[in-house]
Amino acid sequence: MDFREFGFKEEIYEGLDVMRFEKATPIQEQAIPVMMSGDDLIACAQTGTGKTAAYLLPVLNEMLEKKPEGVTTLILVPTRELAIQIDQQIEGFSYFLPVSSIAVYGGNDAGLWDQQKYALVLGADMIVATPGRLIQHISMGYVNLSSLKHLILDEADRMLDMGFYDDIMQIVGALPTIRQTLLFSATMPPKIRELAKNILINPKEINIALSKPAEGVLQAAYLVYDMQKIPLINSLLEGKEDLTSIIIFSSTKLKVKEIYSTLKNKGYNVATIHSDLEQSEREAVMLDFRNRKIKILVATDIIARGIDVEGIDLIINFDVPRDAEDYVHRVGRTARAQSTGVALTFINDKEQYNFSMIEKLIEKEIFKIPLPEGFKTGPEYKPDKTFSRNLKYEDRNKMRKGNNRRN
Repeated sequence: MDFREFGFKEEIYEGLDVMRFEKATPIQEQAIPVMMSGDDLIACAQTGTGKTAAYLLPVLNEMLEKKPEGVTTLILVPTRELAIQIDQQIEGFSYFLPVSSIAVYGGNDAGLWDQQKYALVLGADMIVATPGRLIQHISMGYVNLSSLKHLILDEADRMLDMGFYDDIMQIVGALPTIRQTLLFSATMPPKIRELAKNILINPKEINIALSKPAEGVLQAAYLVYDMQKIPLINSLLEGKEDLTSIIIFSSTKLKVKEIYSTLKNKGYNVATIHSDLEQSEREAVMLDFRNRKIKILVATDIIARGIDVEGIDLIINFDVPRDAEDYVHRVGRTARAQSTGVALTFINDKEQYNFSMIEKLIEKEIFKIPLPEGFKTGPEYKPDKTFSRNLKYEDRNKMRKGNNRRN
């Protein structure tokens, strides 16, 4: 579907040309008319489907038509990375528009707080915020949200996983009751339904490509022991000069640092992102990675849902994500915008059940590649036995709790 069919103002199309948007994605085709009708919306759409543009474009178009004053739109997100990304997209789409926005997120930089406060006092048209930091500003008494027309929750499932439910409800309590509310989530568990019931009114529903990686992703896995993982990375990267953009995800910052040190010592152009870095350092790393000044980025899941970089050639999951949905978000970093990419996962003997849950979620068996020549054979793939061991551990905990209650 061509964006011209939505009937936006001409200035919107000028912004779309700058951002190189041509055809609407399925989530945009379905969500934009709902937004323009004024109805509430609950949409299930995974990362990389174009949902950000699906809600930004109608809001910007309405601003052109009605020229409202004060804060018109609040977008709540789980992480500072996503807040920055969305704010950058607003800047791109509104390049020819008299629209102001501010990303509000946490950090120890006093200058950052003052910058956010200044924009909030003046009344930026659009606020993109993490719940905790926004509540801090609201509590100071200078945030005026009385003119708000749109509340948008992006990656709502992630926000609830991070414990933001009470914060979200506190923020909602400070907003006008007459507004349009939109909830976007990659998954739709019962807790999301409960949240939607509490804050949305007769919402329309859209379900797009529920939690499955893009068709362009070539997915495969290696069965390995832990001691084989770093040597396997070295083997896979050796002689791959044609790959210009690689992300390696690991579950902990300690492993991230270990992988980084190994690759750095081998002369690779590599950088890291993890929770020990200041926000300014993360932003600098991401900018260099987008501009291809950095070839390999080693990161924790802190960026799994908060990065928008085109042309990523290879994703390596050093560890199997504990939650199957997190796999989709990691893999969703490649093969975006109908491109292609490769996603490889390392599975040790204790992670096999978790990986089988990923295969169940995406309804696809992922090919297990034999280890390269020179490697000893890895563990046999027996996810049921892994599950049995996990159950025994959990059952022991349940039995202890039960005995404690009886005693």
